[in-house]
Amino acid sequence: MPSHRFNSLNHVLGAIEHQENWQSRRQFQKLLACWNEVVGLAVAAQTRPVEIQRKVLQVATSSPAWAQNLAFERHLILTKLNDRLALGLKDIRFSAAQWQMGDRLFKTDSLSLWQSHPSRLKNPTPFTSAAATDPQTAFRSWAQQMRSRSQHLPLCPTCHCPTPEGELVRWSACALCAAKQFR
Repeated sequence: MPSHRFNSLNHVLGAIEHQENWQSRRQFQKLLACWNEVVGLAVAAQTRPVEIQRKVLQVATSSPAWAQNLAFERHLILTKLNDRLALGLKDIRFSAAQWQMGDRLFKTDSLSLWQSHPSRLKNPTPFTSAAATDPQTAFRSWAQQMRSRSQHLPLCPTCHCPTPEGELVRWSACALCAAKQFR
């Protein structure tokens, strides 16, 4: 069995946090959190920020009339957003065409996403939460359950670790080895 180097959770989270995609996602989440306050409840009910692309905020509107009216207000909204969040946005584009698509994006059922995720185990044994009196006992219980879950999984051809079948079908390796290939 190959030796693995374990990093602290803070180290792993720090590495993820510094990735550009993660930072832009966090910025977008901050924008969503203050959108109602910046534009007001009446406008917020008719609009939905969709994404930020090349420093341009794409906003779905409920109708072309809303898109046209808000286009005249975009500099004011842009100034408020940049003052509040320091995003460095250059412009805002309003479009009624994205309203229906945006509705699906925001109402996506996370359970259905997980059902089709390649890392999902088809019939996992449920975790049992033993009443642990200390962290070491809790960890040992969790580790034992993980070993039990993974004993019948196929092995990754690269690192020889137990791997969900979906990952092997999709990437021909476990998610960690696949990620290393894409660097």
